[in-house]
Amino acid sequence: MTEVLREHPEEPAEPPEDGLRPSDPGPAADRENRAPLRGEERAVHAFRKVPRTGVIYVTTEAARLGFNASADEGEDGWCNLGQGQPETGPLPGAPARCAAVPIAGDDQEYAPVAGLWELREAIASLYNRAYRRGMPSRYTAENVAVSGGGRIALTRAAAALGQINLGHFLPDYTAYEELLDVFRLFSPIPILLEGERGYAFSVGDLRREILGRGLSAILASNPCNPTGKHVRGEELAAWVRTAKELDCALLLDEFYSHYVYGMGDVAPMESAARYVEQVDRDPVVIFDGLTKNWRYPGWRVTWTLGPREVIDAVASAGSFLDGGGSKPMQRAAAELLTIEHTRAETTAIHRAFSRKRDLLLDGLRKIGVTVDAEPEGTFYVWGSVADLPPGLDDGHGFFRAALGERVIVVPGEFFDVNPGKRRAGRPSRFRHHVRFSFGPGEEVLVRALRRLERMVGERRRA
Repeated sequence: MTEVLREHPEEPAEPPEDGLRPSDPGPAADRENRAPLRGEERAVHAFRKVPRTGVIYVTTEAARLGFNASADEGEDGWCNLGQGQPETGPLPGAPARCAAVPIAGDDQEYAPVAGLWELREAIASLYNRAYRRGMPSRYTAENVAVSGGGRIALTRAAAALGQINLGHFLPDYTAYEELLDVFRLFSPIPILLEGERGYAFSVGDLRREILGRGLSAILASNPCNPTGKHVRGEELAAWVRTAKELDCALLLDEFYSHYVYGMGDVAPMESAARYVEQVDRDPVVIFDGLTKNWRYPGWRVTWTLGPREVIDAVASAGSFLDGGGSKPMQRAAAELLTIEHTRAETTAIHRAFSRKRDLLLDGLRKIGVTVDAEPEGTFYVWGSVADLPPGLDDGHGFFRAALGERVIVVPGEFFDVNPGKRRAGRPSRFRHHVRFSFGPGEEVLVRALRRLERMVGERRRA
């Protein structure tokens, strides 16, 4: 068993100076993740401490104990159930993986900030063929802006928002926290989801929140990271209709939209693009990319899809935020976005990840983890460890103990999106939750579950 620094983080009596939650995980002496104590001096006073997102934090902590993300770990190596990416190697029945990217002479130049025209056309064509057959309003290249990563796409959109109230859900994707705090024109308004309701959020709930809180936009991952809740079919259509009626922009992170279960299709894909009537007038903005749905996270090729005026705005924001993405990677990406390639890849994903989903659900329940709602999408299981033995019955304690077994998970508090740390000092509603990823290969899941079962069994016998 790997030695860990301590089993459970202590909570300081006063909020730390850098605004991190008092319950943020990690050793008290971790100088990288805290502000200087009184009497200590910063080397450069102009910069604030910026907290890491959940996945980066947990893998950094694991690296202190010997984890190496690029190493071939083998039977005795680490099991990364904290990872936010799918396995990227071959899958049975999937198209061959791209192993080389040619670089043309003009690829040495900058790409346009909004992306290569041919890639933008390919993306628009894919959405039209997958979701909009027979519909008079069609997406074109002018409805697409390409960016160099999912966070960049979201950051461009955030930078382009005006002085509005922006609703966001709890729990949701950890990176939203800093994103919603950096840009000060809009006001982030939290919307609570309840495990007792399976994290459901009805159209009536949506209408009440928009009208009652004066929301002009809502940001959400769909399927949701971490819970796996998926708004789909007629319910998603009603969300789109309601947003249009009430003039509230839906900013939908659809990066897991090909990892959906129970839809009765060998290649299930769902998108709000299916329910948009007028592509240049309906207030629906979609974020997606090669990162998850095509299993090429390292390519950093993503996009924003929406009305032309929105695309103009996010491209303008990109001109000062990031300057545009990689030209050769964008050129290569266009070849992956045919409907035939996409459906073949999705079929393979659905087959492999459905099996891994069931494996992880069964294994976690066996050791006493409670699942509020089985994931309808993503490759995560969101589980409560509250019924486990003392020391393992909260997310941070479980995380620290699992590190000792060379297993990485993410404590649930990271998904309690809290821009500006306005709720500092209050215990998180998700302090007993953990996010487990079934992104790794099946053999990694089997090893991890075996180790976690041993860990919990030993604690019960102690």
